[in-house]
Amino acid sequence: MNILFLGTGTSTGVPSLCCTCPVCQSDHWKNKRLRSSILIRNGEYHLLIDTSSDLRQQCLANKIARLDAVLYTHHHADHVNGIDELRCFNYFNKTRTPLYASAETLAQLKSSFQYIFSNGKAEGGGVSQVDPIEINGEALELGGLTILPLDVEHGRMMIKSFRVQNVAYLTDCSGIPDKTREALQGLDVLIINALGFNAHPTHFCLSQSLEVIEQLKPKRSYLTHINHQFDHETVNATLPENVELAYDGMEINCGNSI
Repeated sequence: MNILFLGTGTSTGVPSLCCTCPVCQSDHWKNKRLRSSILIRNGEYHLLIDTSSDLRQQCLANKIARLDAVLYTHHHADHVNGIDELRCFNYFNKTRTPLYASAETLAQLKSSFQYIFSNGKAEGGGVSQVDPIEINGEALELGGLTILPLDVEHGRMMIKSFRVQNVAYLTDCSGIPDKTREALQGLDVLIINALGFNAHPTHFCLSQSLEVIEQLKPKRSYLTHINHQFDHETVNATLPENVELAYDGMEINCGNSI
């Protein structure tokens, strides 16, 4: 199983529009962060988590020509607004794309992108061909992978994180319920958001993420959903030995699962 970080930035991306801070003005390529998303590849099976606002750019940069399914963490714009880009995969590969999401996220998708889900003919072009599938707390078997949807807190919202084999992906997380903590034991890899240095009402900051890592004790951890406070090289050098900042285009191998 291989994980490709398509984007590691917060909702504005980095650099942020209109910002003149040193990180936003940096020429270092690891300080360029598209909106957060990962692609999980297990053999020929390609599983996308979230259709970020930057999905087209991400797929072009990484030469991605196949998507077999999408998992959604929640319905906020930076995690769903790339849904239109699925239509190219549908057209050229002659496929439909299963979308796995909570009932709340599916309802928001159907409201925000009614033209996709109405089965009508769109004016001016095609639409993404998708099959919405509701998930709860039951494990999924997709492409030879066992995927466990897990609840995490995003401010006052409860959204989904995912444990895929011995890898967990938590983004936009500000709290972890006890039941989810139990399910996150024995991880090889934990991918968790660390928005910046300062406490935030809807996201873990760096110190909170490191505290969770210390409690869960995964073998390796990667920090994502990062804002413009982090200069990659500077912050990365301060992290514990088994923790590092993820960056756009980073790949990690987690062993074969098929």
